[in-house]
Amino acid sequence: MANSTDNFDRRANHLLRSIRLCGGCVLLHSLQCQISNSVIQTLLDKEIVQVQNTGRGFLLEIAEDF
Repeated sequence: MANSTDNFDRRANHLLRSIRLCGGCVLLHSLQCQISNSVIQTLLDKEIVQVQNTGRGFLLEIAEDF
């Protein structure tokens, strides 16, 4: 049986793959229904992704250093 840490890691990896498939960035509001905020916040805290304000919305993009 998988524990919650494995599930969390699986969701985080799924999000990163999705962002890569979309060209490295995706509109943040399009993810909030599908991905929990805690997954997004953890990736932000680890500096794996970053948020960019475009003036029309926020983009979640993979950090250049990652």
